[in-house]
Amino acid sequence: MIGILGGMGPKSTAPFIDNVVDQCQKIYGATNDVDFPHMMIYSCPTPFYIDRPINHEEMANAIINGAKKLETTGVDFIAMPCNTAHLYFNKLKESISVPILNMVDETINEIPNNTRKVALLATDPTIQSGLYQQTFSQNDVEYVHKNSWQTCVNQIISAVKSGEMIDGAQLWSKLCCELNEAVETAILGCTDLNIVSHHIPDNTNITIVDSSDCLARAVVNKYLSFSKHT
Repeated sequence: MIGILGGMGPKSTAPFIDNVVDQCQKIYGATNDVDFPHMMIYSCPTPFYIDRPINHEEMANAIINGAKKLETTGVDFIAMPCNTAHLYFNKLKESISVPILNMVDETINEIPNNTRKVALLATDPTIQSGLYQQTFSQNDVEYVHKNSWQTCVNQIISAVKSGEMIDGAQLWSKLCCELNEAVETAILGCTDLNIVSHHIPDNTNITIVDSSDCLARAVVNKYLSFSKHT
């Protein structure tokens, strides 16, 4: 059984589950209801605020408690569709006995080989943590970051969390046009962004690597590997 530790943010959990279902259809041709995996979904409210610093102790405790609740339901492994929550990945991994997929690793593995310049679109804590940037430099990829982009990303996330989808989509379209002039690839490093990310202007050629898509594919492949051994 798949364990999904969601709720970070609340509006991104349901789209992620839909994504997993879509990947089941694409990867192994699931058609009938019985073809799809058992999933246990826990929406875990966390003390995250876009306009203030994270209390890391409270955040880590909330995530670990959520993972432990999932573990008690008998899940075989856990996926956590939130990049910022991966700041506590090692501590979380040590706190539970079932495997947990690493969203950051899965996303980095899907960056196109021809990428020379990349942007990371994520929350301030994810950017500041360096979760992604070290791997960029190791693979001779230039990380491009502008304060104006970060301001726009924060505004989009805030709009999504407030339910202001039209405003979020308009900001996203504007950001895509700016990114198109500076990088080949942009990583969606926040699951709230994929709520509006389908609004891509026609005249942009930028490659979007969505961390939610990457994790959803990893979830289905992990599920299939467990199924072969049960």
